[in-house]
Amino acid sequence: MAEPSSAPSRIRKPGPEHAVAAFFDLDKTIIASSSALAFSKPLLKEGLINRRAALRSAYAQLVFSLAGADENKTERLRAEVSALCAGWDVAQVSAIVRETLHDVVDPLVYAEAAELIARHREDGHDVIVLSATGEEVVAPVAEMLGATRSVATRMQIVNGRYSGEVDFYCYGANKAVAAKQLAATYGYDLAECFAYTDSSTDIPLLEVVGHPHAVNPDKLLRREALERGWPILAFERPMSLRTRIPTRSAGMVALGVGAVAAGATWYGLNRRRRSR
Repeated sequence: MAEPSSAPSRIRKPGPEHAVAAFFDLDKTIIASSSALAFSKPLLKEGLINRRAALRSAYAQLVFSLAGADENKTERLRAEVSALCAGWDVAQVSAIVRETLHDVVDPLVYAEAAELIARHREDGHDVIVLSATGEEVVAPVAEMLGATRSVATRMQIVNGRYSGEVDFYCYGANKAVAAKQLAATYGYDLAECFAYTDSSTDIPLLEVVGHPHAVNPDKLLRREALERGWPILAFERPMSLRTRIPTRSAGMVALGVGAVAAGATWYGLNRRRRSR
């Protein structure tokens, strides 16, 4: 049985005839998953949710952390979030996150993930963050982590507000679709590419690359990784980005990472509304 490691299998430098990409999931792969509770506090303070909704969001995050965000749970959350955020002002939500999460979220990035991203870049690989979180907040964290580009969920925006519709849900099989589209656009040889994720819902992504890795995997992904001989990595050291990234940039990182919390918080608020 393979033992978890904090280091990936040997990273090979790309040859001149093809390009190589390393695809990273965000939540529980690059960052620790404790931001939902932190995000509840500023939303509560700004009056967007009440205390009961804040407690529900913390409970929802706990359930997801313990049980794993399987496809049914995540799809249900997606539907809840889409319906709830309809009409929300995009700039207002972004401002709340930007103004309140600098100190709380900054330490959540795994040191192992930051080091691995830097290693891929040094070896000439493009680094791409694939996340089910909204693109308005994934792009800044990807940029400040040194990623080449990112692909995230695209919520439809009409007149500066969320319409409640989703143009592209970057989740499950859609991450594999995104990887294939990026390969076609940028000339990546998927057989030479890498992927890192904690979730069994990302197995389709892992299957399309030549070097799949399970990071802090859920039970199903751990079983699949052991059966298929995929490396299992253990990321355990959240760190402050300020130790690696100039202070002036840390606020942008907090903006991107903090948004991961929004799903569980919005879930609690919507449940509250529906119970009225």
